[in-house]
Amino acid sequence: MLNITNNQIHKKVDLTKFKSGGRVYAKEYYRAFNKFLLAAAIIGIIFLFLPWTQNITGKGIVTTLTPEQRPQTIQSQIPGRIEQWFVREGDYVQKGDTILRISEVKSEYFDDRLIERTNEQINAKTSSVGAYAFKVAALDRQIVALQEEQALKLQQAKNKLLQSKLKVQSDSIAFEAAKTNLKIAQSQYNRDFTLQQEGIKAVKDVEEKRLKLQGTEAKIIEQENKLLAAKNEVLNARVEISRIKASYADKISKAQSDKFTAQSSGFDAKAQVSKLENSNSNYKVRSSLLYIQAPQDGFINKALKGGIGVTFKEGDEIVGIMPAHYDLAVETYIRPIDLPLIHIGEQVRVQFDGWPAIVFSGWPNISYGTYGAKVVAIENFISDNGRYRILLAPDETDHTWPTAIRVGSGAKTIALLEDVPIWFELWRQLNSFPPNYYQPDGDSSSNKGAKKK
Repeated sequence: MLNITNNQIHKKVDLTKFKSGGRVYAKEYYRAFNKFLLAAAIIGIIFLFLPWTQNITGKGIVTTLTPEQRPQTIQSQIPGRIEQWFVREGDYVQKGDTILRISEVKSEYFDDRLIERTNEQINAKTSSVGAYAFKVAALDRQIVALQEEQALKLQQAKNKLLQSKLKVQSDSIAFEAAKTNLKIAQSQYNRDFTLQQEGIKAVKDVEEKRLKLQGTEAKIIEQENKLLAAKNEVLNARVEISRIKASYADKISKAQSDKFTAQSSGFDAKAQVSKLENSNSNYKVRSSLLYIQAPQDGFINKALKGGIGVTFKEGDEIVGIMPAHYDLAVETYIRPIDLPLIHIGEQVRVQFDGWPAIVFSGWPNISYGTYGAKVVAIENFISDNGRYRILLAPDETDHTWPTAIRVGSGAKTIALLEDVPIWFELWRQLNSFPPNYYQPDGDSSSNKGAKKK
């Protein structure tokens, strides 16, 4: 009833006549109610001074402690076509077990004898490399023979040059002797001619001297011709030496050019052999990839590519597998404002979805159904959801986590911080202040009160 009038009912109607009114307006009722209020106030004041464990709550999921233990999908490194399945969903497989067989979808790999034909090409190219090696060896021998022949020809030409030089010296000496004889014959002729003029010598003697002089003049011309011929032979010998050097240099250069061409062809053949061997190894590895195998022991979760004849690209997810052996962990997320309060080894309480629990976040000791955990990793970069990822591992000193937990299940986490009075926590919550900042010291497995400043 709205209180919109100043008329008070209890002043016009005697409410004590009624049973409930008599009890309400009795003095004993006020005394009891006052006692109740006093007791409630005392209890409330005492309650405000009780200890309260500050905490950071969050939601997360169950995961594994190490990356290789987490659920994964198996991809194919090559594109292909599904031909045969060897497993069903839920089957247990061991590492190396064949999950399915695929076939090639690229035309360059359709040949069933691809590896055999590649080996034949390798053998042919290897033989070609050997042939080039023999050709290089033959050209080496040819070059050595040409060098030896050049040395002999040069020695022969040098000997001929030496002979020509010696002949030049001999003809030069003969030419000088002829010039001396010419002077003697001229002197004798002049003397006899003078004596004949004086009447001492006969004309016959003068004529004999003239004949001798003419013979001597002819002989000096002959010796001069011989000397010039000998000098010409020296020049010819030198030209022959130059010709031999040039001729054999050309022959040797051509042989060396053929040798280098053969070596280049041999190196090219070796490169082709190496390339073919590389292709052959790739073909062998590719043929082994036609059978997709389990990377580790585990259970087949789901076939992401079903049926027979389905084609896929390289890197496409084909089947999911859950490792058989794993260490459970929980990943949860905290606000950036709470990040300085979390440290490696921090104690955390975890409530798993599907496991009943009675949780008093501020009194973890009287909570029921939660399990102990500790922080083992803190993400250094913020996640897409605007929070930092925290990884929790089971606390060995607490209750063992349930064995029926599955990876991917939900979980709620309560990170335990500093113990404060309840009145302080209420005041902090009303003012939206963060929990008290502290630095833990000592072993993270020790109790909270001993490790907080």
